Amino acid sequence: MMQIKQSELFVRQFEEILFTIASDKVSAALDFQKEVIEHFSTLKSFPYKSRQSYYYDDIRIRDLTVKGYTIIYRVNEEKERIEVLEIFNRNLPVKKNGE
Repeated sequence: MMQIKQSELFVRQFEEILFTIASDKVSAALDFQKEVIEHFSTLKSFPYKSRQSYYYDDIRIRDLTVKGYTIIYRVNEEKERIEVLEIFNRNLPVKKNGE
């Protein structure tokens, strides 16, 4: 079973998102946090469950969508871990591959 490793960028973005959601409704932030953790738990056993990333041309990089947010992660089979790279609202414009 793979381990989950969260990047500093992801942690910072996730905290900001949770804070923003909590400013409106604390229970919604807690529910979102719980759902993301549940998805990570599933990824440990099924790392390629999510689609190949729209934002990167690499089969190991995947996009997980949770309640309107995209979580980008890389499957690192050599180190037997899932590297969670970043999270953002999928409705916001995002540059693709450094464009």
